[in-house]
Amino acid sequence: MRILVVGSGGREHALCWAIAASPLCGTLYCAPGNAGIAQEAECVAIGAEDLEGLVAFAREQAIDYVVVGPEAPLVAGLVDRLSEAGIKAFGPTAAAAVLEGSKGFVKDLCAEHGIPTAAYGRFTDPEAAKAFVRAMASEREGAPIVVKADGLAAGKGVVIAESVAAAEAAVEAALSEGAFGAAGAEVVVEEFLEGEEASFFALVDGETALPLATAQDHKRAFDGDSGPNTGGMGAYSPAPVMTPELEARVLAEIVEPTVAAMKAAGRPYKGVLYAGLMITAEGPKLIEYNARFGDPECQVLVMRLMSDLLPALIATSDGVLKSFDLRWYPEPAVTVVMAAEGYPGSYEKGSEIKGLEGLDEDDLMVFHAGTKRGEDGRLLAAGGRVLNVTALGTSVAEAQARAYAAIERIDWPEGFCRRDIGWRAVERERGGS
Repeated sequence: MRILVVGSGGREHALCWAIAASPLCGTLYCAPGNAGIAQEAECVAIGAEDLEGLVAFAREQAIDYVVVGPEAPLVAGLVDRLSEAGIKAFGPTAAAAVLEGSKGFVKDLCAEHGIPTAAYGRFTDPEAAKAFVRAMASEREGAPIVVKADGLAAGKGVVIAESVAAAEAAVEAALSEGAFGAAGAEVVVEEFLEGEEASFFALVDGETALPLATAQDHKRAFDGDSGPNTGGMGAYSPAPVMTPELEARVLAEIVEPTVAAMKAAGRPYKGVLYAGLMITAEGPKLIEYNARFGDPECQVLVMRLMSDLLPALIATSDGVLKSFDLRWYPEPAVTVVMAAEGYPGSYEKGSEIKGLEGLDEDDLMVFHAGTKRGEDGRLLAAGGRVLNVTALGTSVAEAQARAYAAIERIDWPEGFCRRDIGWRAVERERGGS
């Protein structure tokens, strides 16, 4: 098969790495790719949001199958455009990708179908939103209160306000000052959920949901889950908090009702459905949906996947998951993100990265996220999140230790990473709560 992967991050490197290993894969392209992906696929200089360019390339190269990595082209309708051109693709249509494209849509769907989630309100008027903030604070004895931009905001559209004043300021920033552009033309104000976060992934073919392995990520920039939110500073799989009983509840109470509701609404969902969860004292509740693999969760998932990924993706597109199954290595995986100093704020690009030679092994991979080759062949940092050092181990502690040992061999003074990725799981292994 001639396959095109769309995207340029660590998630797409992980997908390319897994797809390239499939006997079904003949020629593999990635648009636009990065320096690490270039070791697995032929990179083509077409942006992930250049829908016209991607469809034209797929036609010209007689691409058999397109795997779309990021959310923006999915929400913009890339799968629809490819389908119109007679090209099969993995990922939801624009009508189905609204599960990530509109937080308000998801909240209304949850309310209509009894799917457990936080109490909320949707607003385009700042005064109405602020009145709701005050009412929620009064009812729930103060903050935190969560304010979310309705649309895609590159992971920066969520404010966890620690006071009523901060929540009102977040409302003003979005609705009056345009802090999130069109994505913030509407906001969702919701209660803050207490508990432990986890990620639940399933392949969905329009009717059937096939659960994948669970994972947890670390969104905060610094050790101890402190500092600003980021796109993700590391992840591990499986998530110990997700017991088999909890997984069954998530499937029955959250994922399957969503799949049925989307089908009934004429928006059948095909692709990977990523449920961001809070495990509360009352049970699992939905925080949000994403319409694609998580990044960096995808990296730990593919490391643990024993089965061939490509047939599973194709079965999803073909609607035949009912008779499909996947096998997983029991060993845990940990990925640690190396980012440019200053991330998620301002950071410099172009610093040289050395020392990656010999780090890729059967149970250790360095997935590239923001890298490029200089004209002289040097490996250069070209983004905020730059490398994903991913390892398997007999325990989370061993996988963690192997990932950090590899990081010690990487020569990149301008980079940094958290030093405690997987700490919750390691504590559980040591007998903690």
